[in-house]
Amino acid sequence: MSEPRMPIPAPEDTYKGWLFKWTNYIKGYQRRWFVLSNGLLSYYRTQAEMRHTCRGTINLATANIAVEDSCNFVISNGGTQTYHLKASSEVERQRWITALELAKAKASRMQLESDDSGDDSTPHAAGQSTGSRNSEVQSTLRTLGSKVEDLSTCNDLIAKHGSALQRSLSELEGVQLGGETSEKIRQVTERATLFRITSNAMINACRDFMTLAQTHSKRWQKALQSEREQRVRLEETLEQLAKQHNHLERAFRGATVLPSSQSNPAIDSKGPVPRKGDASDEDEENEFFDACEDVQEFITVPADPKYHRRSGSNVSGISNELGMDDGTTSLDEQSLASNPESPQSQELVPVRKRRTRIPDKPNYSLNLWSIMKNCIGKELSKIPMPVNFNEPLSMLQRLSEDLEYYELLDRAAKCQSSLEQMCYVAAFTVSSYSTTVHRTGKPFNPLLGETFELDRVQESGYRSLCEQVSHHPPAAAHHAISERGWTLRQEIALASKFRGKYLSIMPLGSIHCIFEKSTHHYTWKKVTTTVHNIIVGKLWIDQSGEIDVVNHKTGDRCHLKFAPYSYFSRDVARKVTGVVTDKDGKAHYVLSGTWDEKMEYSRVMQSSRGGENGADGRQKTVYQTLKAKELWKKTPLPEGAENMYYFSTLALTLNELEEGVAPTDSRKRPDQRLMEQGRWEEANTEKQRLEEKQRTVRREREREANRAASPSEEGKESADGALIEDSISDSPLKTEEVEIASEPSETTYKMEGPYGAPVKSGHQDNYTPMWFERLVDPMTGEPTHIYKGGYWEAKEQGNWDSCPDIF
Repeated sequence: MSEPRMPIPAPEDTYKGWLFKWTNYIKGYQRRWFVLSNGLLSYYRTQAEMRHTCRGTINLATANIAVEDSCNFVISNGGTQTYHLKASSEVERQRWITALELAKAKASRMQLESDDSGDDSTPHAAGQSTGSRNSEVQSTLRTLGSKVEDLSTCNDLIAKHGSALQRSLSELEGVQLGGETSEKIRQVTERATLFRITSNAMINACRDFMTLAQTHSKRWQKALQSEREQRVRLEETLEQLAKQHNHLERAFRGATVLPSSQSNPAIDSKGPVPRKGDASDEDEENEFFDACEDVQEFITVPADPKYHRRSGSNVSGISNELGMDDGTTSLDEQSLASNPESPQSQELVPVRKRRTRIPDKPNYSLNLWSIMKNCIGKELSKIPMPVNFNEPLSMLQRLSEDLEYYELLDRAAKCQSSLEQMCYVAAFTVSSYSTTVHRTGKPFNPLLGETFELDRVQESGYRSLCEQVSHHPPAAAHHAISERGWTLRQEIALASKFRGKYLSIMPLGSIHCIFEKSTHHYTWKKVTTTVHNIIVGKLWIDQSGEIDVVNHKTGDRCHLKFAPYSYFSRDVARKVTGVVTDKDGKAHYVLSGTWDEKMEYSRVMQSSRGGENGADGRQKTVYQTLKAKELWKKTPLPEGAENMYYFSTLALTLNELEEGVAPTDSRKRPDQRLMEQGRWEEANTEKQRLEEKQRTVRREREREANRAASPSEEGKESADGALIEDSISDSPLKTEEVEIASEPSETTYKMEGPYGAPVKSGHQDNYTPMWFERLVDPMTGEPTHIYKGGYWEAKEQGNWDSCPDIF
């Protein structure tokens, strides 16, 4: 079906429409509203701006119009202004070219007729003069108009009398000399006299006109120059106001800790980046740089437009042209943006309907001081922390929430390129933090031996198991396996630092992701989580630090940087940037986004050193990239999430009761269940009972260990046991150091005393986890707990006799 054709407007008509205008190498082509009228081509950001702000105007009388390709064309007036424009189609481009040529021809004719080619003033500019000066100009124009009318009248009279004189002279030539001669001569004399009088009147009118023109000529020139200078000053003032407005908006967003829609990393305008065309009017869009120079380690700019004109199917050809065809870096851009085999296109019908709501959070007012003031003089390890600060999930369930966006690993498992796979794995590492942005509640500390299984095989193709494998220091092991070709395992221990106003939580341990088909093995560590306003104010959470995702098989690496929030920064909040490099350090992809919203990727076409120096004095690397495409986006929270602890759709189902789980599963923890039901007083009582039961079991285990190690010292057991119990507390205000002994089953714990001095403890916990065993990881060389099997087999048989009674 052919596209309906619009009639080409006459040159005196106004022609309007949308075109894409090249702004600079940061923004590329931007959609703008163009208006062609009276030989002038003006443009605006939106149609609404036509009433108050014109972004630029070019006079077509002296402009040159050139066609680049099927959709692109260039308008230039000789160097001071150049517009690189692009239409949506070849037909639309031809309509604009025709309208522009007609308008240019008419403007040129009008300029020649008025003999005013050297004057840049236009009707558009004249209409912007002040009121008093406009009145003076109008009065002068009326005077000149009357003089022109006088000249026109004199011209008519001269033509009339001239014709009569010509006839008289012709008759005089035909008259024979005689009595009539004197009469004819008299008539000729009278007409000649009339002609002379009329001519003198015309000459006087012309003299008056010239005198008036000479008198006002200098005044007009001065007035025109003043108008031009005033217009320039107004444009500069508007530009400054636009920049200040932009800065205020960014400062407001930063003050309220709101995410921004801006996505791409920016380039400093002071850097030596080539510009294309006239883009001075776009400066206010480019003011989005970091206030802290150490946040942004590199700069990205759009690649040369020749890359943009290539389709996605030609990316392999681009790689070959740039010498990038190494067998692993060739990538179809469309495969990274959308995967036809993604879970969205293969939705599985769940075997059961999961719950979508939990009881609303009770509105209890509570502060830390109201609890601490009643505990003055008590031992720190004996202070019970109420469930009021918690959320009805355990740390094991929070750890399972890392699988919220498991589909990223599903897509990664299907990738043919290791670098493409790295992009998905990096996005997965960032997505695990998206659930923490509003989750200020503290999860329940798991009891030793507590487990949590997440079986989503029929819905999503994976299942996972977590177990609390150590209590001092607290450590949890996690193992997840998917039928779609990936395995995820991790052991996370927490170290904390309390600084009065904020609490920093540093996860220790590595995360491993292994893909069966390609045998690629990835590892990375988590960043620091900071909880602000611990004592006074509203709690809020920030993630900061760096992550290195390493492919141990190929040597590929992705360096991710989580920028800490700064009130004075003009950049987007919760920003994450990253670069994917091969084993030789060559960059292939740039990642950007925020850890609470989305991540995008851009393919690197070229890279060079040339950006502005950073805080360390080194030059930043400038990456020329293709247009950014979405890699991951956060799923919106369910309706009413603010009343349900800001739980995601997955989190709402984690504590749902299920049949067949182990008796140590977190779903069966009574204090956590009571808190979810809103019975917080009963939950606090139950929590104290469980903690005391755990202490009792631990003391008994210590007695058995001491009895087996040194039977002669049994008499000293009671006193030593009390000392050990008091020295090892659950308080987050102390830092614990773990040393791994030569035997994997033995762990010696040391605690730091005042000023960091180590305090040795004779305690040796002989606890052995049920489903995990402690081994040295062959990839990292770190001792870690790895799933040894048996859990799912025990579940199938319904045999949980070996599980301890912890609840």
